[in-house]
Amino acid sequence: MSEIDREEEILSLSQDVDAAPDDGTWSQESEFTGWEEDGDAPGDDGPTLPVPTLAVVGRPNVGKSTLVNRIIGRRAAVVQDIPGVTRDRVSYEALWRGRKFTVVDTGGWQPDADGLQGAVAAQAQRAMLTTDAVLVVVDASVGATATEEAMARVLRRSRRPVILAANKVDDERAMADAAALWSLGLGEPYPVSALHGRGSGDLLDAVLDALPEAPSEFVGVAGGPRRVALLGKPNVGKSSLLNKLSGDSRSVVDEVAGTTVDPVDSLVQLGDQTWRFVDTAGLRRRVNQARGMEFYASLRTQTALEAAEVAIVLIDSSEPLSEQDQRVISMVIDSGRALVIAMNKADLVDADRRAEVERELQHDLVRVTWAERINISARTGRGVHRLAPALATALDSWDRRIPTGRLNSWLGELIAATPPPVRGGKQPRVLFTTQAANRPPTFVLFTTGFLEAGYRRFIERRLREDFAFVGSPVRVNVRVREKRGRKS
Repeated sequence: MSEIDREEEILSLSQDVDAAPDDGTWSQESEFTGWEEDGDAPGDDGPTLPVPTLAVVGRPNVGKSTLVNRIIGRRAAVVQDIPGVTRDRVSYEALWRGRKFTVVDTGGWQPDADGLQGAVAAQAQRAMLTTDAVLVVVDASVGATATEEAMARVLRRSRRPVILAANKVDDERAMADAAALWSLGLGEPYPVSALHGRGSGDLLDAVLDALPEAPSEFVGVAGGPRRVALLGKPNVGKSSLLNKLSGDSRSVVDEVAGTTVDPVDSLVQLGDQTWRFVDTAGLRRRVNQARGMEFYASLRTQTALEAAEVAIVLIDSSEPLSEQDQRVISMVIDSGRALVIAMNKADLVDADRRAEVERELQHDLVRVTWAERINISARTGRGVHRLAPALATALDSWDRRIPTGRLNSWLGELIAATPPPVRGGKQPRVLFTTQAANRPPTFVLFTTGFLEAGYRRFIERRLREDFAFVGSPVRVNVRVREKRGRKS
């Protein structure tokens, strides 16, 4: 496809998006990821207001992610001094002069890219055509290249407001380089230094002037959707699953392991409920052993898990269970999040391998028998309809609170049938118990002596069985009553 044909195709897509009827068959829900303002926080059930969305585009390695970090005021986007680090459309919330908006960081746009880079460029093109305004970043020290001229031709003929940022203008001597970008025909170039912050205030003022008060097209969401983190080792199918669930090429998918770097989130409608799914970078090793881009991607993955309520850990069922799979599951348990295990690539597994998988799970995942396991195929969509009920069950357990009276009555019957083992010649007594917290359910036993770890695990197992804690970690803590000294 020639460059002119590609431009015509992109412009045609833009016009189709603008003319899309509001009949419920098409929506930009997955494109606007910043509608709610912490609406999914506990106790916040009110409606949330949509905010406009700004796409940050440009060719590779011009400083888009650095500028995004400058706009949002924190180091959220992964930045490294090599091209191609950002690959997906990644959304962040921003605030300037009291107005909130969503910033969409994109991968480098190249008109004739193919393979993985072609998929990255397609994500950038999609962002250009489905957001409320476009911020074009150009390296002023290099000037306008053929790529920027091709991008300018597309944007000039589209209906989106465009702001031009002349990046890497670190001092007055580079101002002439910024002025030369008037030739692109995108309006006034705003000289900025994303690295040092020079000119960022003027640029943000221009962004607010270009953005509408609210998105031109959106689907309102009442309340905040539950947050789901997709976790697993590299190339296990997380991005493919997100694309299948969202019905859109939301994440870049490639056979090369480690394609996803930044967490990518999408609003997904499963059944009658909306969920916020977050695709994360595959974890190869422990965070303290990672280096460079992989280190920052691992940190973003941990942050995404901490912001989630439930995690889906994907495991490649066509390969033996690895130490990395177990490490990812341990990370979810340590974080106290609800858990669903998805055995992906089930379409590649024969009868012999299924028997091997069952033996591996019974041996290696004995400590998470409480997590529901689902066989799926992210590629074909087989079994993905079972994810929504499993997520709902896990979150119901994660949120559950047992009344203190009922809990103590149950524990009294349990201890009468199976008393705690004798330790040091004395048998400890359980005086009282209460549920100190939920999310995850945490129980505290007040005793006259230490309870053996095995007995605590016994209580935990019976709690799961009798109160149906499926898909959620359960924590049992012991507080020993201190002996009071006699008064003289």
